[in-house]
Amino acid sequence: MNHVSRLLIALSLALPLTAMAQDNPSSASTSATSGGWSGSGELGYAAARGNSHTENLNAKLSFKKENELWKDSFYLTGLRSKGNVTVVDTQGNSIAQYTTTANRYEGGASVGYKFSPRSYVVTAGRYEHDDFGSNLWQGVVSVGYGYIALKNSRTELSFEAGPGYKRYRPADQTVTVNNQSMKVPSPIKDEGVLRGLVNWKYQLTANTKFENTLLIEAGSSNRYYQNDAGLSVNMTEKLAIKLGYQVRYNSNVEPDTKHKDQLYTTNVVYNF
Repeated sequence: MNHVSRLLIALSLALPLTAMAQDNPSSASTSATSGGWSGSGELGYAAARGNSHTENLNAKLSFKKENELWKDSFYLTGLRSKGNVTVVDTQGNSIAQYTTTANRYEGGASVGYKFSPRSYVVTAGRYEHDDFGSNLWQGVVSVGYGYIALKNSRTELSFEAGPGYKRYRPADQTVTVNNQSMKVPSPIKDEGVLRGLVNWKYQLTANTKFENTLLIEAGSSNRYYQNDAGLSVNMTEKLAIKLGYQVRYNSNVEPDTKHKDQLYTTNVVYNF
């Protein structure tokens, strides 16, 4: 069974909870009064021609629902970039080459059942593939406790923490054989992790809001941290412009790979 199948099976454990919400009359009524699911789509594209030749595309699709009993979310993201880079050929000559410089996609979901307006139990899972990251792919599932520390018309602060299971494959290793460099696949690894999530939302003005999300997946062999900050300004009821800044940190890297990745984005957002 491959890693994708394992993750899908784990994520499917959350589906009965969602089905219970639909079958429960009380849940259905609260969902109806809260408006049910809402979502947003983000898209950003940049291209340069002339002295440089680059292209960058990033996209995100997310859905969420929260009522008296449930706090659920689902998302998909993608990033792809191409540009001119300098590479060394087999003869040792430096040549310019237009090639892919980033190729990453990720999907995740969480299902939370509320014990009270502030506390809930949450099941979460995510899968990520990154051709240029410290890990070629990684999948994480977890069960934890969530607490909404602050929530009013202007701001919201929530925390989640709990144990989980992580399965991942580190990036390919580069070895030299007979003066020739070649890629060698790294073995698949797995371990228990502690997952933590901190989410803060703040409404600056009637049409401007800030959101910051910190994700922690800490294991004995591999530690991964990701922070997403975004400032969005509504142009209409449905359309917005969003400035984003993402920092990703991986404790284990190959010699030619950095621990930290940063991504700056300017996206058009459609809310539905």
